[in-house]
Amino acid sequence: MGSGSSTGFCHSNTKQESDADSFEMDLRVRELEERASHLESLLREAEGQVAQKKKEVDARDKKIDSLMREIHKLKSVLEITSNNAVNANHANHVPNNVGPTDITGPMVIPTTKKQGVSGESATHPSAKGAGDYKLERHEKDFRWKQLIKDAILGNDFLQHLVTSCQVKEIVDCMYSKEVPAGSLVIREGEPGRHLYVSAEGELEVRKGETVLGTMGPGKAFGELAILYNCTRTATVKAVSDALLWVLDRRAFQTIMVVTGIQRQEENINFLKSVPLLKNLSNELLSKMADVLEVDFYPAAEYIIRQGETGDTFFIISNGQVRVTQKVVTDDGLFADEEIRCLGRGEYFGEQALLREDKRTANVIAMEPGVECLTLNRESFNQLIGDLQELQTKTYGDEDRMRRFGLEISNMSAPSLSLEEEHKHIQLDDLDVLATLGVGGFGRVQLVQYIYDRQKTFALKILKKVHIVETQQQQHALSERAIMMSCKHPFICRMYKTFRDDKYVFMLMEACLGGEVWSILRDKGNFDDCTTRFITACVLEALEYLHKRNIIYRDLKPENLLLDSQGYVKLVDFGFSKVLLDGRKTWTFCGTPEYVAPEIILNRGHDKAVDFWAIGILMYELLTGTPPFCAFDPMKTYKIILKGLDALGFPNYISKNAISLMRRLCRDNPAERLGYQKGGITDIKKHKWFQGFDWDGLRNRALTPPIMPKVKDPTDASNFDVYPIMIEDSPPDFSGWDKDFDCSTNR
Repeated sequence: MGSGSSTGFCHSNTKQESDADSFEMDLRVRELEERASHLESLLREAEGQVAQKKKEVDARDKKIDSLMREIHKLKSVLEITSNNAVNANHANHVPNNVGPTDITGPMVIPTTKKQGVSGESATHPSAKGAGDYKLERHEKDFRWKQLIKDAILGNDFLQHLVTSCQVKEIVDCMYSKEVPAGSLVIREGEPGRHLYVSAEGELEVRKGETVLGTMGPGKAFGELAILYNCTRTATVKAVSDALLWVLDRRAFQTIMVVTGIQRQEENINFLKSVPLLKNLSNELLSKMADVLEVDFYPAAEYIIRQGETGDTFFIISNGQVRVTQKVVTDDGLFADEEIRCLGRGEYFGEQALLREDKRTANVIAMEPGVECLTLNRESFNQLIGDLQELQTKTYGDEDRMRRFGLEISNMSAPSLSLEEEHKHIQLDDLDVLATLGVGGFGRVQLVQYIYDRQKTFALKILKKVHIVETQQQQHALSERAIMMSCKHPFICRMYKTFRDDKYVFMLMEACLGGEVWSILRDKGNFDDCTTRFITACVLEALEYLHKRNIIYRDLKPENLLLDSQGYVKLVDFGFSKVLLDGRKTWTFCGTPEYVAPEIILNRGHDKAVDFWAIGILMYELLTGTPPFCAFDPMKTYKIILKGLDALGFPNYISKNAISLMRRLCRDNPAERLGYQKGGITDIKKHKWFQGFDWDGLRNRALTPPIMPKVKDPTDASNFDVYPIMIEDSPPDFSGWDKDFDCSTNR
């Protein structure tokens, strides 16, 4: 009985303990729920605070961005300093009768616009020489030759610039110069024309008052000056008596031109020797020569093997090869039998360009090795197309030269209606309303015809003495001839030119919608739609120019204007050039951020540089800045040589835009979209342009994404405001500008 009573008590006690545990658990759960609710409330409060702070940060960033744009806007318009400026009604044929709007707007400091650079313009008709300049070679012993060679190849920039044969020419043409201690080799801010290699002594490098370092023997410096006209960015002084080796820009450019043309002509002649290719035009052969790759094969290496599938064509540029085939011997075994030997200028594997080819023989490199120029079928087909189809066409030089002659004759005169409309306008018939833009050579003014106030023009005024000092006469004459000949809806018209003792004048169409560059500066960047429209206008203009054998060479937002309806017009043809198909030119010119690798490397260039520039333009329009940009032009060029693929793209740029930019900015010109067999049509067919109404663009039936407000033909409000004074200039009587005389405007 006691035992049962004890058992009941235990059950009761256990139940009580269980109830207590359950009660405590409930309390704990409620506490945790309350705490969780409290933490959730705190989290929501914190998230609200974070969101508020984010809004404040975003608002602050927008404010900073807005202020920065205002700062850049002010910097970009402040260009003119008061020294050596004169009033706009200068007696030397500068248009007079300045209106009341002349003194409005802010005063200004140097511009942030990208500036073009150029070497002396020149024509290089053949590999026999560059103009009348004769290279002079200077004797030197092996020690000095090796020092100069090592200095050139040890320079970060020059090592990319020259080939082995060009290095030899440069070494031979450098002359010695002794510099006493304390003398300046180069002075900061002065024009430069020479490349130097230090041979003996110590040199000090100084920028302003700051010593940047010293140089001993075996260093190359001053390399930017052999590319184009520029001022020295530092001072170099001899600390002790020094010996230097020197090369001037003219000698360097002659070496690059002559060796470049020799190499191109040699490769074209190699290709002409191939029966499959001999009937192709020089233009196509020149493109093929550009994509030939140089490969070296050591002695005894099999270049191709019998029975393998091949897609590569070979031309021997140096050395010899053995050609063998497998044959069955008398005892039934296979053995290699030598058929023949091939040497320089001979070729093999040409059938691989037509189809997938089973190699019918072995080709083996002989001592001491062989250098071959190679071309694969894929590159050939992209660049040239179907060889069998091309062989049925005629590409006679006579037809091409006849077509080229027609283009040149067309350049000599604008249309009759244009001549009739503007032939009576004289320089004194124009009143200045405003200054639309300012550059190193002069300025552009909005002018009004006094006998018809509804007629306004843009008058470009260039200082003749500046053109002569920088040897840009040929570029100025070329700009006049080309612009006078062009009539296209997306190219600014030139109507007439004038000259006086100090200036040359170009009377042009007034595009009053403003500069694309200024609009981009104020907006920060454009969306895909706006960029596509601007790029499409540019493509239409370039297609027109390229069909007329004209390369442009200075594409950038600064050279794009909007007309009053918002359509884009290409302006400033100072670097444009007539260039026959299949030819190249060597003048270094363009804007540093936009120049293509082949211009930097002085390898000769053609219209392919314009396709490179389209890709750079797209990047700048989409992001607000060009992809290759540095404070020092030399650093900019080094970045360009690394290529677009070395850079990242902002994540807001569409994949199709990135794809197109990459295909336009290929290092090898022959691989760029637009330069291949489909021409500019290949660019228009790219996915980024999918659905774009090209007919609507050409018919001006599209609504432009940027609609400028232009009240009347005198409204310059879409441009930055500049003082209307024009800088005085010394006279120039050399006579190079006779074509600018209004009596020669035909």
